[in-house]
Amino acid sequence: MSNGKPAITIIGAGLVGSLLATLLAQRGSHVEVFERRPDPRVHGFLGGRSINLALAERGLNALRRAELAEAVLQQAVMMRGRMVHPLGGLTNLQPYGVDDSEVIWSVSRGGLNMLLMDAAERAGASLHFDAPLLDVSFGHSAQDTNGIVIGHDRNKTREHCANILIGADGAGSALRAAMGRASDLGERIEPLGHGYKELEIPPANLPSLALAGHSMAGMMSKHFAIEPHALHIWPRGHYMCIALPNAQGSFTVTLFLPNDGPHPSFATLPDAKAARAFFEHEFPDALALMPTFDEDWNAHPVGQLATLYLERWHLDGHALLVGDAAHAIVPFHGQGMNAGFEDAVELADLLEAQPDDPGAAFAQFQHARKPNTDAIAAMALENYIEMRDGVADPHYLAKRELAVTLSQRAPSHFMSRYRMVSFTDLPYEYCRQRGLEQDVLLESLLAGHANVADIDLDAAAARVRAELPPLPLSN
Repeated sequence: MSNGKPAITIIGAGLVGSLLATLLAQRGSHVEVFERRPDPRVHGFLGGRSINLALAERGLNALRRAELAEAVLQQAVMMRGRMVHPLGGLTNLQPYGVDDSEVIWSVSRGGLNMLLMDAAERAGASLHFDAPLLDVSFGHSAQDTNGIVIGHDRNKTREHCANILIGADGAGSALRAAMGRASDLGERIEPLGHGYKELEIPPANLPSLALAGHSMAGMMSKHFAIEPHALHIWPRGHYMCIALPNAQGSFTVTLFLPNDGPHPSFATLPDAKAARAFFEHEFPDALALMPTFDEDWNAHPVGQLATLYLERWHLDGHALLVGDAAHAIVPFHGQGMNAGFEDAVELADLLEAQPDDPGAAFAQFQHARKPNTDAIAAMALENYIEMRDGVADPHYLAKRELAVTLSQRAPSHFMSRYRMVSFTDLPYEYCRQRGLEQDVLLESLLAGHANVADIDLDAAAARVRAELPPLPLSN
């Protein structure tokens, strides 16, 4: 016990584990974190997927709670919308929000992780590296502690008593595996059938005045090869490329493609030569900006994508899973980190409110969060289809135009689902249901009209106010 609060052990010092450790330590809990990787601040960042992260309001709200938002934004790049690159057509920007108060931020996974580790240690948490979880003996009663075995100093091990054990160790969670051996968690993994390959657009070799007009603080000397304040998308139907800006002036490019099947798929691109020919045909403007394409293709393996579902996230008061360890999702809504950060805030609040009853806190946490993480998992899958196909579809564009107009004419009753998810803290479950209801109304308003200009917009706004209840206020 520390200040009357039970000691807390966290497995995993990734993004969610480090933020959770910070929030708990700031509240006076004694927190120890065990991380299987070496300390990236000493050895460099070696962890997992490196797809750039999209930080939105939910994640920013959690960082504000830990007094870290300003520091994180200093290393982030603002993205105002999607810059769509149609094959053979002109690029066009589809803004995310109404103005620059509604933007998302591209952040480096490694840089953010190290910042959060520093914050956790400043708050008083103890971080242990090169310390993989090897085994767990769960207590038999609520009063019993858990015994865990941690890898230590190469082939040695150490034992540790854990009163409250929290797994924030990602989609391949060692703690989840141990919990699953002790009790059926109802685990289900649904592969997407599509993988990803990471490439890079380096900074452009341009004169320093080439980007005059871009006012991002601290980045005037960085030379971006394409518009820096956007998430770039090359939609091609069943597959796509995206590019997210980095603070150093480069872009992380990610190709999403089916794993198998007829052309195109990763199975039909056995080497860099075949991949280059594919890009020359499908993404020629992107390929022209990637001088190290062949080397990047050969160096980076194909990553796999899947959605994780669990029926049970906790073993009474003994152990709990959070973040990707409990509900890993595909990255197409940019909400995996944001959802995990929401987890951290909610769990820290629950444990602070009832420090003597972790079992009740764990049960309330799952009850509150699981419907919302199920909803964002579904929306992430739906957004893949929208990004790779819908953003270039005339009917989608008409619906989007009408949605923007209704948001302006009836702002208390209509907000696009993307804006609700990205720029409010309304529950994901509510966002998805409200989005479905709004989509039905949009389809009804567009029926029989070739374009939005043919619609009586005053009458459309009146229908919105009559048929939809007012939007709840975000916190």
